[in-house]
Amino acid sequence: MTDIMTGDRRMRELIALAKTVAASKATVLVQGESGTGKELMASLVHENSNRASRPFVAINCAAIPENLLESELFGYERGAFTGAVTSKAGRFEFANGGTILLDEISEMDVRLQAKLLRVIQEGEVDRIGGRKPIPVDVRIIATTNRNLAECVKEGTFREDLFYRLNVVNLTLPPLRERIGDVGVLSSHFVKVYADKNGKTISGIAPEAASLLDAHNWPGNIRELENVVERAVITAQETTIQARDIVLERRSPINLIAAVDDGQEKITWEPGRTLDDIERGVILEALNYHQGNRTHTAKALGISIRTLRNKLADYRRLGMNV
Repeated sequence: MTDIMTGDRRMRELIALAKTVAASKATVLVQGESGTGKELMASLVHENSNRASRPFVAINCAAIPENLLESELFGYERGAFTGAVTSKAGRFEFANGGTILLDEISEMDVRLQAKLLRVIQEGEVDRIGGRKPIPVDVRIIATTNRNLAECVKEGTFREDLFYRLNVVNLTLPPLRERIGDVGVLSSHFVKVYADKNGKTISGIAPEAASLLDAHNWPGNIRELENVVERAVITAQETTIQARDIVLERRSPINLIAAVDDGQEKITWEPGRTLDDIERGVILEALNYHQGNRTHTAKALGISIRTLRNKLADYRRLGMNV
């Protein structure tokens, strides 16, 4: 069974919602940045549904050339085109009775979107070159790392299909917004890769954990997993040390934007509180100075005592700093 490890309140609420709607026949749209675990969430929905014993078929709409995606999804009959020497069922037929995952649905051509809409509305597929539709009973889960509502406005995604897919929306927060999850997941990955590589590693040293928590994780869980795997492989002690952590070097001023008069200001995004921005700046600075609190405090223009108090507050929120 799929197990999504998290200590974050929002993620726990999304998991509970996913399990609740799993019993229905509703289509599900899973949105979120790359590496946030969208496929895992789709698997969770399938495994908690009454279709769990039936096929779970996944197809990446961005990985298959446009001219091949139609035949992969809907199949074709013998003689439908040059090279079609036999008939072939599509992924929808393979998923009959179960679930199909349409990964990166935003990359699907508008013409194919119309054909997908018919499948949802009529419960049947038309093979290329076919003479009659084939009934299918398939639960559709779609994922995307883009904002489909914006794609509709841009004219690259059909509005009617968007509403058909968006019956249940599960939007996964990025790792940088999941309180405590960097610690939970990094500890899990240490165990996984220590076992895999035959190494005895008991955990992560505080300085190394601080570096992990201070990073912004643009690649989300996938990036964290890669960083921890490398750290486990190169570690020379029984705990992961700060020197074992190799991160993409990022400037702490990524929250700063120049304005027309030459001054700089902290940028704000809807949903972000002042505390969120302050925490982000502090952790970015700590990351930039590789966990050195003295240098971090000096760069931020605050006392080391103030920095310690701030970090203590973050630890109470479940962050490893």
